[in-house]
Amino acid sequence: MSEGPLPVPTSDIRRTELRLRVISALLLVPAALAVTYVGGVWFALGAGACALILLREWSLIVKAQNARIACALAYGTVTVAVIAASAGEVAAGFALLLVATAALALSAVAMGQRHILWLAGGVAYAGSSGAVLVVLREGTAGLAVIVFLFGVVWATDIVAYFVGRRFGGPKLWVRVSPKKTWSGAIGGFVAAVAIGWLGHQVTGRAGMGVWLLFAAGLSVFSQIGDLFESALKRHFGVKDSGHIIPGHGGVMDRLDGLVGAGVLGYAVAALLTGSMVDPVGQIISMRGY
Repeated sequence: MSEGPLPVPTSDIRRTELRLRVISALLLVPAALAVTYVGGVWFALGAGACALILLREWSLIVKAQNARIACALAYGTVTVAVIAASAGEVAAGFALLLVATAALALSAVAMGQRHILWLAGGVAYAGSSGAVLVVLREGTAGLAVIVFLFGVVWATDIVAYFVGRRFGGPKLWVRVSPKKTWSGAIGGFVAAVAIGWLGHQVTGRAGMGVWLLFAAGLSVFSQIGDLFESALKRHFGVKDSGHIIPGHGGVMDRLDGLVGAGVLGYAVAALLTGSMVDPVGQIISMRGY
């Protein structure tokens, strides 16, 4: 009698997963940096495409993909919001996101359709992600801002992954993400601060404390974004947001930290300056950096 296939050792699975992660990163990182360097319409197209994929994955997670009218409104809203941001109509883009999110939420409550209510959250999540990235890239020192954002988020994510696997220890939030540890979170935070130090060394602009503070804040926001996505998937019993990226899962699985750092960082800058168009540029001008 056949005993069936032998189970694959966990160590082999982890090595395969890591190999796929590395290969995917080697392909995606240069592409992301190239589009960022070119900027303009190409960056807007990339940010818009990512936003629409985020919305697609969100709708699948919350099981709202079959609500065709609501989804059509959601996709249209996110698309127009990113176009508005790229055209400099930032306030109009965010106003549209707010109105569409509220309209979907109210109709969901009125009809008792919880999946539409969750879809409304996806409009705000995906739309703000795409619009914010475009606004940051189009602003003062936009290329440097986006590259710095990438560096902090990537350093946080990569070092947290390896430090967490190497040292383990107490879990960060076991109910939401059983694999994340405090050692990984701290390791990622330290790596992000190192990127802040590097930024100061390379540019020589602003004080060291400014770079370290910005890097530290973005790292925390990045990890909040990661935990938020983990909580969403845990709530709906989903392991990965998708399978589009080998070794990484879905686009949301890779951009959750970038969304957290980008959107929350932008919100803080906008609150500090009162500007939605170029809040980081306003900070640079006001402080003489």
